Amino acid sequence: MLTLRCITKTRAFLSPIPTSSSFLLLLTDTTTITTPFFTNSLATAATAPSTPKTTTATIRSSDELQLQAKVVVLSFKDWFKSGNNSLLDLIFDILRRGGPESGSSDLALTQLGLRLSEPFVLDVLNYGKSRKDVLSCLKFFDWAGRHPGPFHHTRATFIAIFKILSKAKLMSLMLDFLDTYTKQRFSHKVRFYSTLVMGYAVAGQPEVALQLFGKMRFQGIDLDGFAYHVLLNALVEERYFDAVEVVAKQISLRGFDSEVTHSILVKNFCMQNQLDKAESVIRGLVSEGWGLSGHVVGTLVDALCKRNQFEKAGELLDEFRGLGMVCAEHAYGVWIRDLVQAGRIDGALEFFKREKTLKGYVPDLFRYNVLICRLLRENRLVDVCDLLMEMNERRVLPDEVTMNAALCFFCKAGMVEVALELYNSRNEFGLSPSSMAYNYLINTLCGDGSIDEAYHVLKDSVDQGYFPGKKTFSILADALCREGKFDKMKELVVVALGRNMMPSDSVYDKFISALCKAGRVEDGYLVHGALNRSNKVANRNTYFNLIYGFNKSNRGDIAARLLLEMQEKGHSPTRKLYRAVIRCVCDMENPEKQFLKLLEMQLSRYEPSCQVYNFFIDGAGHARKPELARHVYEMMVRSGIEPNLGSDILMLQSYLKSEKISDALNFYRDLSQGRRIGKKLCNSIIVGLCKANKPDLALEILGEIRENKLKPSLECYEELVKVLCSNNRYSVVVNLLDDLIKVGRPISSFIGNVLLLHSLKSQELYWDWVRTRDVQNETSSSWLLSQLICSFSSHKMNQDVKDLEKLVEQCFPLDIYTYNMLLRRLSMVHMDHAIELFNRLCQKGYEPDRWTYDTLAHGFLKHGRTVEAKRWVEEMFRKGLDPTERTKQLM
Repeated sequence: MLTLRCITKTRAFLSPIPTSSSFLLLLTDTTTITTPFFTNSLATAATAPSTPKTTTATIRSSDELQLQAKVVVLSFKDWFKSGNNSLLDLIFDILRRGGPESGSSDLALTQLGLRLSEPFVLDVLNYGKSRKDVLSCLKFFDWAGRHPGPFHHTRATFIAIFKILSKAKLMSLMLDFLDTYTKQRFSHKVRFYSTLVMGYAVAGQPEVALQLFGKMRFQGIDLDGFAYHVLLNALVEERYFDAVEVVAKQISLRGFDSEVTHSILVKNFCMQNQLDKAESVIRGLVSEGWGLSGHVVGTLVDALCKRNQFEKAGELLDEFRGLGMVCAEHAYGVWIRDLVQAGRIDGALEFFKREKTLKGYVPDLFRYNVLICRLLRENRLVDVCDLLMEMNERRVLPDEVTMNAALCFFCKAGMVEVALELYNSRNEFGLSPSSMAYNYLINTLCGDGSIDEAYHVLKDSVDQGYFPGKKTFSILADALCREGKFDKMKELVVVALGRNMMPSDSVYDKFISALCKAGRVEDGYLVHGALNRSNKVANRNTYFNLIYGFNKSNRGDIAARLLLEMQEKGHSPTRKLYRAVIRCVCDMENPEKQFLKLLEMQLSRYEPSCQVYNFFIDGAGHARKPELARHVYEMMVRSGIEPNLGSDILMLQSYLKSEKISDALNFYRDLSQGRRIGKKLCNSIIVGLCKANKPDLALEILGEIRENKLKPSLECYEELVKVLCSNNRYSVVVNLLDDLIKVGRPISSFIGNVLLLHSLKSQELYWDWVRTRDVQNETSSSWLLSQLICSFSSHKMNQDVKDLEKLVEQCFPLDIYTYNMLLRRLSMVHMDHAIELFNRLCQKGYEPDRWTYDTLAHGFLKHGRTVEAKRWVEEMFRKGLDPTERTKQLM
């Protein structure tokens, strides 16, 4: 087995903690390698910096690193196996394989030819206790009592099984055991009442133990010193303080006083918060010449620490240390444990190291475990590494806590290969991973991308009765969904539900969302059904994902059903969601029938409102079904609900989207005759007519608005300018812009960019502007705009780049589209000016888009500068921008 020796090294605390297997790639420059691979690798893992230096001095070859990891695994395996006993392993393997009531284990144990004795039985029970295998311990105890031969259970073996049951909190089982005690054939070999008194005392029922004790005394039978102390300790633990004094007096009268008695009495005062009396008892023992034990002092130290009196506890420990304590290790261990539990980890470590150095103190396994577990919680991996190496050096036999802590350490240190190999070899050394170890291993494997391994570990944990915490479950579920491992994810959810562990809403949402995105919306719906059957309400996003998934699959009937269901569950659909469902329903066979069915179900289940009617009008309009929209509109009127402005606008837009222009105008005229209509409705019809390429009708409505002293919205002018320019009606555009300025509306970036685009295409806009404009009544804004159009329409540019940019700023606000127009204009003349403008727009905080790079690339290509053109194409790819069709031709 590889030994661990001290190494000369400089360590830095891990901040932040690396989480990748790159730990094994690193060796600190200050480490003197005087140890085998195990020590070197473990120290490296704990001290590796978060950003590795990629030098030949620090990075080893792949083969050497793999060898290093294997050596670490083998060394830990050997250490873990050192606590094994092949015979005891065989006994517990037989006990575990046999059923609770099976006789097969009895036969197999008998065939081993074991020589039963009190020490051997105690060894078996202690071995099972260290592995928390209570059931197997009880089965062995029962078999040993029934086994023919000279061995019969003793007081020590009874107390051992009592303690195992008590520590496992199996009190009901222990009481059943005591009730059937007298029926066993081995009972006459042990002091009957004495055993029962101790059993009930350990089981937490000292009142029954006292009754049996009284019955014994009535019959002239007495307890021995050991049983007296078991009873006394139970009375203190259960706070029967009056009875404590009586029993303590009996112990003193019979001369059974010992350090155990003193320790229990000190505990008695401490539990009554009489710490001064406890201290007086200890000082009295010193003055009377009693040798102090670590248990006595440790009891008072523990009580002081629990009351946050650490300074006093430390002073007393230092004082009593030199007063002849028989064994100080227990008091030291209590002090270290309490410091750790209080979060004073640095003080515990300092005391731990000092005592080992000065007085040769050898901590027991429990103290090591307490320190390691707390250090792990605080991510102090360097100290954990030191303690693990030290334990191996000192041949401290590890238990399950140690092995689980080591497994967690390798996970936190990013040595996932080592952790996984130790986990896969757990049967070789009897490791039963704890829930914490399972969580760490699953999380680390997910972070390392080993999703399949993480899933298998989870299945193992379920078989062992553990289920990961919600955070771990969510991490694994997210990884499975991300990797598209839907069958495993489905099995994971089924397992969780089978153990009454409800995955979080986010887990369900991620699963269903991933299924829908993968085109498996039916599977998502099945998962949703399981969620409903478990009386758990799916969240709003889950419904959205399912509905859009079924819409994509043209299953409007199911989408409609989910739309109604989500309202039953208390979620409010958006107008966009209604629109998507209605459009899908209208794409099915018999769309009118399907639409009216959904409307009827909606109105019958929920109270009708103007908003609901508006949702259906909007949906029908986007589905190009204006007749259905009008049907809903009229139904709303018949039901006594007055349509609001939104209803009118949606109805109008439904006609316009379907290019039912005459119907739209008739509806608009009807509304105008019935009441004074507002500018919002007017703006809506103008914008809609423009999008339907009906600029003359839009201009007519605009004129009516102006006559009625209403101020059209800026969007009306923007859409009119756009459609008029598209139809090359530039003279109308000039008059429209004059009207825009007159009503006090600014020239927006949208309008300005449209004018620049058409100025670049041809000079028609400029010449129409010259012919149409009224020079005498021209405003400063109109004059500046004419200068800008002239500059863009001309084949020659006399202005400086900055002057041109300043001119644009005076006309309208610049955006990235405007800069792209400027770059396009400048690239026609001089590329250096274009680059100058590009640098300036970046300095101003504008983010170049793919059109920016496309313009520059083609500008350089037009000027015969091919190398520079390709360089700008490469820059576009480096920025992660999709190339335009023009750019693809350069590739």
